Formats: sequence, C-alpha cells, structure tokens
Amino acid sequence: MEWIILSAVAGTILIIWLGLPALLGVMGLHRHFAAPKRNLKGKRALVIATSHDTLGETGKKTGVFASEMTAPYYTFLDAGMDVDVASIKGGVIPVEPMSVKWPLKSEHDDRFLKDKDLRQKVAAAKSVSQLDGAQYDAVFLAGGWGAAFDFEQSPELGRLLLQAEDASAVIGGVCHGPLGFLAARRGNGQPLVNGRTLTAVTDKQVGELGITHTPRHPERDLRAAGARFESSTRFRDIFASHVTVDGRLVTGQNQNDGAETADRMMQVILDASRKGG
Repeated sequence: MEWIILSAVAGTILIIWLGLPALLGVMGLHRHFAAPKRNLKGKRALVIATSHDTLGETGKKTGVFASEMTAPYYTFLDAGMDVDVASIKGGVIPVEPMSVKWPLKSEHDDRFLKDKDLRQKVAAAKSVSQLDGAQYDAVFLAGGWGAAFDFEQSPELGRLLLQAEDASAVIGGVCHGPLGFLAARRGNGQPLVNGRTLTAVTDKQVGELGITHTPRHPERDLRAAGARFESSTRFRDIFASHVTVDGRLVTGQNQNDGAETADRMMQVILDASRKGG
C-alpha cells in the first residue's frame, strides 16, 4: 500500500512538472512564434540589457528577464545577422534568477543555457559607452525589472539610440526595455518617442505582479513623454501579447513578444532594402 501511495505521489509530481509549463504556454506565457525564414546576412543587430541586479530596497536579485534577451538574440542570429550583446555598464549581465528556472524559462532560455557563445557574451558584455548606434541595422532593448533602474537614467544609451535613429536603423524593445527610449532626447529636449505609437509592459501587469516600487513604470512614463501607448489585456496581463510597428520603431508588450518584435524589426529592414532606403 505504501508503495502504491508513493508511486501515485511521484506520478502527480511528474505530471505537474511536465504539464505546468505547457499549460502556461497555452495560456499565453512565452507563446510560440513561428518566425518565417529570413536572410539578413551582412546585417548587424545589437541587444542591450540592464546592468542593475537588485530590486530596490528589497535586496532581491533581479536583472534582465532572460527570454527578453534570448528570444530576440536567436531570432536575429537565425536570420544570419551578426549579433552583439551590450549592457549599460558592460561586464556581466545580471539575469533575473526565476526567469531561467522552471516553470518560467522558455525554449530560447534552454538554448542559451547550452550556448557557450552567448553565455560568454553575457559574461563579458560590451558597454553602451563603447558603441556607436550608427554601426547597427537593429538595436533591441531587452526588459526585466533591472531596466527600470538604469535605462532611462543612462545618457550613453540615449546617445546610442539617437545615433541609430539618425542612421535609419530600426530600434525596438519589449516590456521594461522601451524605458530606454526616454533617455533619447533631441537638442530641444523633445523625447524621441513623443507622438510615436508603441507598447511596453502595462501598469496593470506591474500591479498584478506586485512590483510597483521600481523608480520607473513603462506605461505611465511613456505616456507622460507623449507616446501613443497601445496594449492588449487578459485576465492577467502576463499572458497578454501585443506588438506595434511605427515606422522604424517596433515594440512588444512583455516577455511573450521578444521573438515577434525582433522578426518585425527584420521585416522593416528588408522592406527598406527593397525600397532602396
């Protein structure tokens, strides 16, 4: 009898272990995006992540939410692009611990954990101060709670984004990543995103996750800068998805949208190439 009970308990645990990530996927978390085959050999992409590793006064470890870095990275890479990885300060990029663990890690995160090349790039990231945004065809801002502490606050990130914008590169980001656009202001003080249509993590999702003590909140602060903010909603916004394209500005709502956002950025690049732009 004891053996039967133990077997039943073990079976239940196994079902939960295997089934919960799949169930979350059906609900919308890290939805599978079947990216079309694209050929962008000779093009360059830059994925930028936070350098901040602590969630305010809580002392909890945070950083980039892994899939918001890995999904765009592999989407660009699989299309033949040369992909660099940078952070605000350079060096080791902090990764949100729970984002690479069951049940939240994605297929892209599994690939990252086995990928010596990307792991080396994350361990020794370039600093945005060392880079020229005009040297890239696509610049992607990965999110995660850490970005709320150092993206908008970085003049060097703002400089790089303006260089990319002036060179007709495509710029994009997901979740907290678009906070970085607030660092980019023209000489007259006008925010780069003023009057532009975009999306990012919603105030609703931030509230539902109970992490409201970060210094910046994407929806609130992007609206305040004059952006036309769009989003989708679900019973919990962690399961929502939304991607917007406004010219050469492409944004995704949250951790579910990294691959599609990167793919839409590549489509903009290809369309411009066909038009000779």
